[in-house]
Amino acid sequence: MNRLLTSAIFITFISITLHAESNSSSETNTTVNVENNSTLTKAEKQLAEQIKKEQKFAKEQRFYQGDEYDLSAHEVDPNSLDSIPLIEPDYDFNMDDVYD
Repeated sequence: MNRLLTSAIFITFISITLHAESNSSSETNTTVNVENNSTLTKAEKQLAEQIKKEQKFAKEQRFYQGDEYDLSAHEVDPNSLDSIPLIEPDYDFNMDDVYD
C-alpha cells in the first residue's frame, strides 16, 4: 500500500511539473520533437503530442473565427434581389421511356 501511495504521489508530481513547464514556456518553445528524443516516457510523448494538437487547434480557431477579416465588401444588398427574375421549376418529368 505504501508503494502504491508513493507511486501515485510521484506521478502526480511529475504531471504537475510538466503542466507547469508547458504553461510557463512560450508557444514556440513548447514544441517537442518526439521522434528524435527516445528518452521520453510514454506519458511525456502523449503530453507532447497533445501540446502540438492544442497549438494547431488554437491556430485553426483564430482562422475560423474570422475576427481579422473584413467581408463587408462582399455583402449582398437585399433590395437588389427584387430585380432577379424568379425561375419556375419544370415539373414535367416523365420516366415512361425508361421502362420501355
